[in-house]
Amino acid sequence: MNHQVLRAAVLGHPVGHSLSPVLHSAAYETLGLSAEYGRHDVPEQDWKAFWTAARGAGDWSGFSVTMPLKPLAARDADERTPLVAALGVANTLVLHPGGSVTADNTDVMGIMAALTAAGEIPADPRAVVLGGGATASAALAALHGLGAPRVDAVVRSGHRVAALRDVARAVGTEVRVRSWDEAPEALDGADVVVSTLPPRGADELAARWRARGPAVTGVLLDVAYDPWPSELAAAWRHAGGATAPGLDMLIFQAVDQVRWFALGGAGRPLDHEDAVTAAMCRAVGRPERAVPARVREAQATRLAR
Repeated sequence: MNHQVLRAAVLGHPVGHSLSPVLHSAAYETLGLSAEYGRHDVPEQDWKAFWTAARGAGDWSGFSVTMPLKPLAARDADERTPLVAALGVANTLVLHPGGSVTADNTDVMGIMAALTAAGEIPADPRAVVLGGGATASAALAALHGLGAPRVDAVVRSGHRVAALRDVARAVGTEVRVRSWDEAPEALDGADVVVSTLPPRGADELAARWRARGPAVTGVLLDVAYDPWPSELAAAWRHAGGATAPGLDMLIFQAVDQVRWFALGGAGRPLDHEDAVTAAMCRAVGRPERAVPARVREAQATRLAR
């Protein structure tokens, strides 16, 4: 990009706990770029004022966006990637030198990569999503990207059902909505599960499911990474499955954000991208790894960008 110093930040409310500054700083240091990456606590009601000032400043490269701002980021960008258009939420805003803004959703790649790095996933997996919010929408797209012909979405209430069906239709998959009472049954025999519930949100489910004496061989991603392992992840491991923490999703989604901020687009790799990813892993105490080749292939063939 044409900025002398790459300037970016994570936005949301709250963001005091965010590890994004640690991840991005490790990436830019490895790339040898002069960069400043900070954090701004922006409640939803302050978004308009912040965004107007940021666009007017002219010195930002981009923003990593967390809740509750993801729908607003998608709405207020000039251009939206097909994923953002389908999901209605964005976690990445790119401010181009000419002044235009592109919104992307790299959570989808982060979910795909975290799952694939954790264990073997069949070509047409039986897939389950727990929850119905913005991350659940990204999970639907990710599971479609990994080849799931249909996704079971287990929700606590029905107010998000229509939105989930709209997302499934937009990304080209089918969703079967199931009630929370059906959650243990949905988990039985699943090849891949993504829990998008808040920390400890699945503790009660974990106890109910463990009492069934299940046996699984699939992969579970719990996007809540503190505490880790979660009760659900511990139950899944006990039943024979592999697990991935939300921290892995955070690392992998940040790789494509770094592509956007450093290169102006996510379509080509960073110089020494595997080394950059490894540095990001080390920065947050995770084993070194790279984005699995299967994920990049799926991005190119199954997910419009």
